Parts: sequence; structure tokens; C-alpha cells
Amino acid sequence: MVQTLPELTLKLSNASQNGAKPRVRRRLPEWFKVKAPGGENYTDLKRRFRGSALHTVCEEAACPNIGDCWERRTATFMILGDTCTRACSYCNVKTGWPGEVNVDWAEPFRLAQTVNAMDLKYTVVTSVDRDDLPDFGSSIFAMTITQVHRLAPECKVEVLIPDFGGDLNALRRVVNAGPEVLNHNIEAPRRVFSKVRPKGNYDLSLELIRRVKEIDPNIPTKSGMMVGLGETKDEVYQTMQDLRDADCDLLTIGQYLRPSDRHHPLIRFYHPSEFGEFARVGMEMGFKHVASGPLVRSSYHADEQHESAIDSLLTKRA
Repeated sequence: MVQTLPELTLKLSNASQNGAKPRVRRRLPEWFKVKAPGGENYTDLKRRFRGSALHTVCEEAACPNIGDCWERRTATFMILGDTCTRACSYCNVKTGWPGEVNVDWAEPFRLAQTVNAMDLKYTVVTSVDRDDLPDFGSSIFAMTITQVHRLAPECKVEVLIPDFGGDLNALRRVVNAGPEVLNHNIEAPRRVFSKVRPKGNYDLSLELIRRVKEIDPNIPTKSGMMVGLGETKDEVYQTMQDLRDADCDLLTIGQYLRPSDRHHPLIRFYHPSEFGEFARVGMEMGFKHVASGPLVRSSYHADEQHESAIDSLLTKRA
């Protein structure tokens, strides 16, 4: 069974007669179709996640790849709460200043217990930005990696981290905990970056990725970007090259979809053939693996990307 992803919904500013805001629906291109989830592993994980008191990006972001990933027994968790201290124009996460009182120090242990109980083989751990914390949330990341390795030693851990405000000690804390992959998304080319991530810094993000290999050269690094925000193809290729120059190993490229009319406009849809070209060029640049497609998100086939990076590392050593 194949189902079409929900149509993009844009709110109109004028209210309808009953006071509700009418919506204009923009139909997605034909290639935005996915197989409806429902396999044995998917059903099992969905049942187990109920009552776990944990947030999965898979469900909360209505990820189109949830059926595929859960069938592979891989999942993405979001730690450190649901309130971000930044307000990127493409993101639908609520913003605010939670404060240290809202840090759940038991979360790493609880997450590790869940990973073990669900027999996950690969898990991605990400978070909102926590500029309100002295360590930017890095201690919770490190504790989560350590606890998962302790309670579920067969499960590999990829962390998708914020920029930690450029704090090298925070980055070192996470890297030294030994994740199998360290991911930090660049999200957009330099020119567009300043518009969609006003509290971020393009060069700082590249520096973070480069610094990882200085701390531990054996940890594969990864980054991801969205297209459709108004960038040119040349800018996409330049960003890819910037990432390679920072010794980034793995790359994901996916189509931006506008959450609402309050967010950055969707400028264009890229055709699957264009994503294929991005992947081809990326491999020629020297990435160990490139996942590029309309539905690709940061954790898409993350386990395969990790294996590609390890195979490349072993080949280099041989």
C-alpha cells in the first residue's frame, strides 16, 4: 500500500465567517509517496513507545520514513525538552528560555532502558538548542551515550548536536563519550543560512565539524542540509565542498517543506533526478556516503551511513 504524504497546508491571514482561519492546500509533487507503515517491527516499536515518557522525532515530526526506519529497528530520540532557545525560520519547535530547573537528569538512563527494552540496533539522539544552560546541554548528551552503551551495548549511538555556542569544552565532552557518529547539520548554504538561522553561524558550524576529528579522528562526522529555501545549485555544491574541507564524512540532503505560513517560504521543489546529481557529485567530492532525496532527513538510513564510514576507515588502514 502506498500513501501520499499530507498535503502542505498554508494558513490564510483573513479569518472565515466563523472565526477560524481557512487553509489553502498545496498538493505535493507525485514523487512524494511512501509505503504506509505497518510491518511487524514498526507495530512492535509503536506499542512499546507508548508510555515511555520519551520524545521521538520520528513521531513528533511526522517523519515520512518512520515505517522504513522502525522496520530496521532504528529510531531518533529528542532529549532536553521540547523548547528551543533559538527561533530558526524553518523549524516548528516552540521557542523559549526553559532554564536549568527544566533539565531531566534521569532522562539518559530512562532512554537507555527504552533502547534496551526495544532491542534497537541503531539510535539517533538529538535535542533542541539549550543556550540557557552553562554547558549547552552537552552533559546530558554525554550521559545518554554512556548509558546506552552500558545498558544496550549492541546498539550504536549517533548524536545530532546543536553548535553548543562554539564552546569547545562542550563539544569535547560529547566526543569523549564515544558516539559512533557525530552529526551537526549545516542546514543551508552560507547566503541563506543567515536568513533562516539568525542565531547560528555558518563558519562556526563548519569549525565544530572540523574540531571533532582533532579530538578523535576515528569518529565519523556527518552533516545535513535542506534545499528549496531559495539557494542556487552552485551554492549547494559550494556548501558540500565546505563540508568536505572540514573533513565531514557523511551527508544528507532533503527537500524543505514549510510547516506553516509563519515559516520561511518554500521557494521550489527539487526533482528526484536533481537529488541524484547531488549524491553523485558528493561521492566524487569524497564523502563516504551521501543520502540525497526528497524525503531524506538527517537520520535517514543512518545505520547504513555509519557502516559506509567504518568500511572506508578500515580500507584506509589496510
